[in-house]
Amino acid sequence: MLDPKLVRTQTQMIAERLATRGYTLDVAQLESLESRRKEVQTRTETLQAERNSRSKSIGQAKARGEDIQPLLADVDRMGNELSEAKQELDSIQIELDALMAGMPNLPDADVPVGKDEDDNLEVRRWGTPRQFDFEVKDHVALGEQHGYLDFETAAKLSGARFALMRGPIARLHRALAQFMLDLHVNEHGYEEVYTPYLVQADALQGTGQLPKFEEDLFKIVRGEGQRDLYLIPTAEVSLTNIVSQSILAAEQLPIKFTAHTPCFRSEAGSAGRDTRGMIRQHQFDKVEMVQVVRPEESPAALEALTGHAEDVLQRLELPYRTLALCTGDMGFSAVKTYDLEVWVPSQGKYREISSCSNCGDFQARRMQARWRNPESGKPELVHTLNGSGLAVGRTLVAILENYQQADGSIEIPAVLRGYMGGIERIA
Repeated sequence: MLDPKLVRTQTQMIAERLATRGYTLDVAQLESLESRRKEVQTRTETLQAERNSRSKSIGQAKARGEDIQPLLADVDRMGNELSEAKQELDSIQIELDALMAGMPNLPDADVPVGKDEDDNLEVRRWGTPRQFDFEVKDHVALGEQHGYLDFETAAKLSGARFALMRGPIARLHRALAQFMLDLHVNEHGYEEVYTPYLVQADALQGTGQLPKFEEDLFKIVRGEGQRDLYLIPTAEVSLTNIVSQSILAAEQLPIKFTAHTPCFRSEAGSAGRDTRGMIRQHQFDKVEMVQVVRPEESPAALEALTGHAEDVLQRLELPYRTLALCTGDMGFSAVKTYDLEVWVPSQGKYREISSCSNCGDFQARRMQARWRNPESGKPELVHTLNGSGLAVGRTLVAILENYQQADGSIEIPAVLRGYMGGIERIA
């Protein structure tokens, strides 16, 4: 039996680590719920054993010709008490589950401690921002000058935070996704996957978007007897859940998936932020990378996965920097995260284009994704990782702005020209 003092000390340590993420764990509430759960569970098990024993004695008493009515009444009373105890236990467990479901992952020991993005740590930079000898235009002006990027028509169709692309810019957008997929599949060793764009709540709970971030999702309410569906906010949800409720063989690991999908986000709480252009939209495309690995391999896997995202930017010759996110700026499910920020000339600063995270066994526990460790012969939780490789729309923004010419034309990066039918610039 665990020492209660030891359990309390461990809980306090967890609370302190969660506090670095801006999350306050109500230790007293957690301990109270767990104490009640143990008490009611013990009572339930005792009642069940006594009821089973009395039920057996009824047959024996009947065989001896004894009056069994008192025994029957006793069994009925225990049955009622048992039913009430089970209901109470279920109620306590629901409270515990809700508390745990809202608790973020614990950060790794080497994650910088901080409150927000101002405390993130720059790890490295690649490339030098271009010096322009003419007035720089932003991607909106560049795209609209010939009608290839049309926000007005998109707003007519769907409202704010949507974009309509036409002609060579639409083709460039498609070329980017194809280039990223080819690179990840042919050189980085990922398996390409086509996934559903609609998922059930269980999938979002598994990766940590539900229940905490429901307001950020687009939900489709269906008729009676049918489960509601959600539009995916990222292919991380569908790709990671491929291994949910599974016990993987050791030789199946590591698993590396990539997919190009649209992503849908309500952008709740972002009113007034990035209202111009394609930086923050309700619908955008992304090439996602997901890895499922043995626990001891996940730190190295994060470095490799981040390198795969950086490789895209380097081949496109786009200046960027890599940041190690602090505890207060990391995503809900992550134990450690690197963000890649690409240089945006019109804003004169770096903007996020990829986020690469190691989630440890956090998602695996919620999904019940396991592997059979050959050393123990027992199922153990896997580790999961995910990263953008890259956000296609934001990469398009970076190309339009970094490759713009004085006459308003856009040079096509060399690695994309084969995907553009040999076109060297958008004029």
